[in-house]
Amino acid sequence: MSVPSDAPDAAEERLRRWRLVLGGGEADSGLCTLGGRDAAMDGTLEALYGKGGATAGTGRNSGSRSAGLGGSAPRVARWLGDIRTYFPSSVVQVMQRDAIDRLGLSSLLLEPEMLEAVEADVHLVGTLLSLNKAMPDATKETARAVVRKVVQDLEKRLATRTRATLTGALDRSARTSRPRHRDIDWDRTIRANLKNYLPEHRTVVPERLVGYGRATQGVKKDVVLCIDQSGSMAASVVYASVFGAVLASMRSIATRLVVFDTAVVDLTDQLDDPVDVLFGTQLGGGTDINRALAYCQSRITRPADTVVVLISDLYEGGIRDEMLKRVAAMKASGVQFVTLLALSDEGAPAYDREHAAALAALGAPAFACTPDLFPEVMAAAIERRPLPVPDAGG
Repeated sequence: MSVPSDAPDAAEERLRRWRLVLGGGEADSGLCTLGGRDAAMDGTLEALYGKGGATAGTGRNSGSRSAGLGGSAPRVARWLGDIRTYFPSSVVQVMQRDAIDRLGLSSLLLEPEMLEAVEADVHLVGTLLSLNKAMPDATKETARAVVRKVVQDLEKRLATRTRATLTGALDRSARTSRPRHRDIDWDRTIRANLKNYLPEHRTVVPERLVGYGRATQGVKKDVVLCIDQSGSMAASVVYASVFGAVLASMRSIATRLVVFDTAVVDLTDQLDDPVDVLFGTQLGGGTDINRALAYCQSRITRPADTVVVLISDLYEGGIRDEMLKRVAAMKASGVQFVTLLALSDEGAPAYDREHAAALAALGAPAFACTPDLFPEVMAAAIERRPLPVPDAGG
């Protein structure tokens, strides 16, 4: 049997990759020797995932390599630059998160030179927000610049589709069965009256007219975003703040944004700048969903035109029965109630399944939602049709 001419190269590449995975020393069993760029790349991996990397700043020993970044900010900054040289952005973000978790580097993010070196993403923003109260003045402006970059990138990704989807939903929800002639939606009217088609006259008798309500400059819907700011909800807080700002920019929607742990903070007056919203949050602490919903309920003036979106993992530290009674009361008054276990691109979140089941029994199914799905969820809530619950939802 003939052997392909590139077989030695393929075998060598496999050994190279295994060597980078296993690291040096005894683990690699002498697979191969790295040089040049490969050696430098291996060094960046060694610093994070080696024995020294795993123990630096944490006191843990979970690896077999020996290296590490220690507690030196300049060394960490150089390492952050190196990983951007050798790895794509998606891998860089994973390695940064691992560095923060494994090496205990959160405190170093309080230094401006460190923030300038990192690759900004939603998870980094969450970490910065958790450090907000401890952040020295010299770092705050740099931190805000990092957060603003991430927020602007998210707005570019999400704003246009959100506005278009919700504007369509608002228009459809304003349809009337007694429209003026100029407001008749002929396409929907014809489809609604196909049973009245007269073949001999080749026409449809429109027994029921369908049209749009006359356009107004007034507010059509009230939306209340009620966001759990416990530490596990960091990514959801970031995305919800961006969506809150987008909704607030739409004249036909009156948006209120409320964040809570064991206290409740109304950040509605800061919605014109989601960065201000984010720095108004305080990640961590306990959770009192009942208190937050009580506040939101007290601000509802038009129940039939209100959508309340609770974003929480439902680990309630308050009064469970009262929380459920409030949800039931809001729904009975005409409020559309949506429960999101997470608003992020992450996988299935951890959440209180008992509370999720209780909410589902009230007609408020709890499920995780990606940012790309959120406009569709809001459109369904506005139009009072079934929510597009993912198959893996709670």
